[in-house]
Amino acid sequence: MTTTHLTINASISSTPLSQSPWQRHWQRFCQNRMGYWSLWIFIALFGLSLFAEFLSNDKPLVIHYQGQWYSPVTHTYPEYLFGGDFPTPADYLDPFIRDRLNQTGNFAIYPPNHYSFDTLNYFSSQPHPAPPSRENWLGTDDRGRDVFARLVYGFRLSILFAMGLTAIGVILGVLSGALMGFFGGRFDLLAQRGIEIWSAMPELYLLIIFSALFAPSLALLIVLLSLFGWMGLSDYVRAEFYRNRTLEYVRAARALGLSDLQIMWRHILPNSLTPVITFLPFRMSAAILALTSLDFLGLGVPPETPSLGELLSQGKANLDAWWISLSTFLVLAITLLLLTLMGDALRSAFDTHQKENI
Repeated sequence: MTTTHLTINASISSTPLSQSPWQRHWQRFCQNRMGYWSLWIFIALFGLSLFAEFLSNDKPLVIHYQGQWYSPVTHTYPEYLFGGDFPTPADYLDPFIRDRLNQTGNFAIYPPNHYSFDTLNYFSSQPHPAPPSRENWLGTDDRGRDVFARLVYGFRLSILFAMGLTAIGVILGVLSGALMGFFGGRFDLLAQRGIEIWSAMPELYLLIIFSALFAPSLALLIVLLSLFGWMGLSDYVRAEFYRNRTLEYVRAARALGLSDLQIMWRHILPNSLTPVITFLPFRMSAAILALTSLDFLGLGVPPETPSLGELLSQGKANLDAWWISLSTFLVLAITLLLLTLMGDALRSAFDTHQKENI
C-alpha cells in the first residue's frame, strides 16, 4: 500500500502541473522550434554586434612595434610613434604605416574587416560606390565607406534603439494602464478621453517640426517617439487590471490590510503581464521600422551615424549600386522575421487556452 502511494506521488510530481507557470510558459515556447531557434539566432547576432569594434575597425586590435605594445582600439596614438612625421592620429590603412608595422620584429593584429562605419577607402581602385571585392566584402557606398561595416554598426544601433524605446513604452504603458484599470470610474473616463486627444496629434508633423528646431539626435528621437509609443500597450494592461481587480485574491489582499500600491505591485501586475511580454518582439519590430523610415526620410539620426535607413536612401539614389539596397534589405528582413517568429512563439506560450502536454 505504501509503495503504491509513493508511486502515485512520484507520477504527479513529474507532470507539468507541478511546474511553476513561468516554467510551463518556457516549455511551451521551446516546443515552437521556429521561435526557439529565432531567439538564439537573434541573441547571437546581437551579441556579435556588441563587439563591432573588434569585428570591423580601421584600427588594429594589438600592435607590437619596436618592443612596445599598443592597443589602438582603446587608445588614440599619433602617427610619429610609428615612423610618421605628424602628431595627428595614425591612419593604419596608410601603406606607409602598414609597411612600418610589418617590418621585422613588428606586427599588428587587425579585425576581420579592416574598415569602421566612417572609414573612407581612399585607396580603392574603382570609383565609388564600388562593387563587392576582397577588400570591401559588400562594396562601398557613394562616399567610399564600407557597406559591411555600416550594416554591422547600423544593426547594433537599431536593436539598442528598439530596446530603449520598447522599455520606455512598456513602463509608461503599464503605469497608465494599471492606474486606469485599477481605479476605474471617473479617473478612467478622464484618462481615456485624454489619451484619445493625444493620439489624434499628428506624430509625423511633430517630428518634422522638432527636427527643424533641434539638431537631429538619437535621444531626441527616443523622446519624441516615446510620447506616442505607450498608448497601444496601455489599453491591454488596463483591461487586465480591470478584470483582475474584482477577483477573490484581490479582495483577500484588501481584507488583510494591504495598500493599493501593494495590491497592484504584488498581486495584480504579475497576473497581467501576458500582453506585455507577448507584445515585446512586435514593439521592437515597430521601433526598428520607425527608425529606418525616419532615417530614410532624413528625419532621424545625424548623417554620419550608421543607419539602415540611410543605406536604403543611398540605394534609392544609386540604383546601379545593387549591393547597397540588397544587403540592407536582407539585414532588415531577417531581423524583422526573427522578431516576428519570436513574437508568435511567445503568444503561443502564454495562450491560456492551449492544452498542456502531460
